[in-house]
Amino acid sequence: MMRRSFCARAGKPEQKRLGSEKGKKPSALPEGFFFLHAARGERWKPRRVTCNIGWMRKATNIVWHAGHVAPEERQAITRVRPAVLWLTGLSGCGKSSLAMGLERALVSRGHLAYDGDNVRHGLNKNLGFSDEDRAENIRRIGEVAKLFLAAGVMPITSFISPFRADRAAARRLVGEGEFVEIFVDAPLEVCESRDPKGLYKKARAAQAAGQGLQFTGIDSPYEPPENPELHLHSDTASVEQLVEQVLAWLLQRGHLLGAE
Repeated sequence: MMRRSFCARAGKPEQKRLGSEKGKKPSALPEGFFFLHAARGERWKPRRVTCNIGWMRKATNIVWHAGHVAPEERQAITRVRPAVLWLTGLSGCGKSSLAMGLERALVSRGHLAYDGDNVRHGLNKNLGFSDEDRAENIRRIGEVAKLFLAAGVMPITSFISPFRADRAAARRLVGEGEFVEIFVDAPLEVCESRDPKGLYKKARAAQAAGQGLQFTGIDSPYEPPENPELHLHSDTASVEQLVEQVLAWLLQRGHLLGAE
């Protein structure tokens, strides 16, 4: 029987070092391989596996480390009372354009903010677009955004994040009052006509060929927010107008410190 557990990841050895004696683990494996525990007497075999780390047992011998810098001290430097600005909407609705414009506007006014649009190129590059991977993608983004909050920075996330349950989980993680759900709303036909990355065209072609790309709005659902803090209509307003709407909301609620 194969046990459901993993050993440590190995480095990049020469191919000839892969051999092992019966029942013993080889000393190294090519990068990307893991060992699966084998029953007693069986030969260890390297196998490339894909796993969702969510089911793996959490560490237990850990203690929360409390810092010695108060949030107010950081906020005096960054000039924001931070909240996660969570932009959600269909591909092509204008999330990324709004996030970049908003980041530029905040920083130019002396408020420290960061747009984390490229997280799939690094931290989350091992995730695909299945429902499970999408959920894990959002969970990791929520955890990173929470760290930015602790640092006194205004994190801006612009992700489709299609499922209400995942967005609700991110809200619970961050905390009520520090999570601002911003629905960047545009009809599917408008988003598809923009298609800045050619993704809708690819999705339609795959659909016509009887193949699925799990592309939101085409062959994967999008669940719009029911009670977002901000509901923006990007089909009838310019990026500059949308940025001003968000800035006004943040200023009215005291998130921009030292601003008039």
